[in-house]
Amino acid sequence: MSDFNGEDEGQKQKGVFSTLVANGDWLCLKGEYKKAIESYTMALTLKPDDKTCFVGRSKCYLKIGQSDSALKDAEASLKEDKTFFEGLYQKAEALYYMGEFEFALMFYHRGQKLRPQVQEFRLGIQKAQEAIENSVGCPSSVKLEIKGDLSFLEKDEERVQPITAIQNLTREKKQQMKQTPKNEKTTKQLLGTFYSDKQCLENLLKDETLVKGKTKGGEQLQDVIQGCLTYIDSCTEFWSQEKPICPGERERKSMHQKCSKPRHTAPIEPAQFLLKSLDDIAAELSLGNAEGSLKKAEEVMKIVQGWSEKEVPNKKEVLGSLHSCIGNALFDLGDMDKALEHHQRDLELAEQCKLPDAMSRALDNIGQVYARTSQFSQAIEFWERKIPLVCSGLERTWLFHEIGWCYLELRRHEEARDYGTRSAAAADEIADEKWQINANVLVAQSELKLGNFKSCVSHFEKALIKAKLQEDESAMNAIQKALDEAKQHLPQ
Repeated sequence: MSDFNGEDEGQKQKGVFSTLVANGDWLCLKGEYKKAIESYTMALTLKPDDKTCFVGRSKCYLKIGQSDSALKDAEASLKEDKTFFEGLYQKAEALYYMGEFEFALMFYHRGQKLRPQVQEFRLGIQKAQEAIENSVGCPSSVKLEIKGDLSFLEKDEERVQPITAIQNLTREKKQQMKQTPKNEKTTKQLLGTFYSDKQCLENLLKDETLVKGKTKGGEQLQDVIQGCLTYIDSCTEFWSQEKPICPGERERKSMHQKCSKPRHTAPIEPAQFLLKSLDDIAAELSLGNAEGSLKKAEEVMKIVQGWSEKEVPNKKEVLGSLHSCIGNALFDLGDMDKALEHHQRDLELAEQCKLPDAMSRALDNIGQVYARTSQFSQAIEFWERKIPLVCSGLERTWLFHEIGWCYLELRRHEEARDYGTRSAAAADEIADEKWQINANVLVAQSELKLGNFKSCVSHFEKALIKAKLQEDESAMNAIQKALDEAKQHLPQ
């Protein structure tokens, strides 16, 4: 009897775990990241080593700007299986958003080597390389030394070589930098707040005991510190070429600051101000404080509207992002009409600036407003415009499913089936079992309405297999019930 009770308790725990994970996935998809984190955390108390759960929570941490926590969870997901591609991708993403572009590139490459069919790794490699190039200039002018365990990468002279976090410039590059010496005053002005970091690193390099140590990865601390200093020097050189500062210009700026009256201008570092503001706005929304998010977004909007194009060259892009934030807050508050106005304004600005990512974001949000208000035809119209702009496999899976669901609500069952099939194919491509379940259920429901009972049963069975693999009891029960009903339509 006790054994039976133990088994029963185990089954209940599995069901609770699956429910918590599914709830976390759904909350994450809706943008309620704080609540999703809580759900994943509760699930991890039942299965402390579940790698999929760690990946889900890592994604949420990244969304609310907690990159360190995101990285810890990504690494936890790789503890038992270093080839877990979802964990590798999440680790690369966390490193990328921490500004560790070279390390991120390394893990994007590792993931692509393991799963070349997953497009996210290719896109990750591309954006990491672009970030590195924007930081230190064209990679072709910088010789990078490959260190560490990179045996998982192909050695191909024709391709861009992998880049480690420790960048060693060639003697030629160093000589070029020495040809344009700068005094400390100029360096301090060019580096700004990074100047104190440079001084700190230089002082660390003088500590003979410290530099003999090693990092957890086995790198010599002296090499790490020297690499960071080299990186800062290369940035100084790059910025001095982009924005040369002469004594006359400094004097004019100084006089202008003394004589001009205070006015509503951009902060000294508008980019930092905006990034922080947007993070704060998103964090408020993820914590469920839509009113606070709305208030903050409207305040920042007024500030940005007071800036000139000279102060903020990408002013329209920034305003578009703020319209999107305001629209999302209004959506959560239930004011769909105003939310729609802001998302449409976001789309207009994105089209004016020819920004594909911003256009995709706006089309997504407009579609969600229409779907929430049961205007399914309009939702389909905007979501179908979004399709060519989607890069992520997961987003493509979700989008096809939502369009198919709208068609199902409109009783246009053939279109619903076709989009369900596309969603299933996209889910197979990224090996996402949860979305494989959703997509196959959508196809099965469509086939049932079309009278194609054999195909309907087949897709319900596929969904049931995936639900069993996920140990999702609630999904298993619902699918089994639908499957039994569908089988009654089959010829005896």
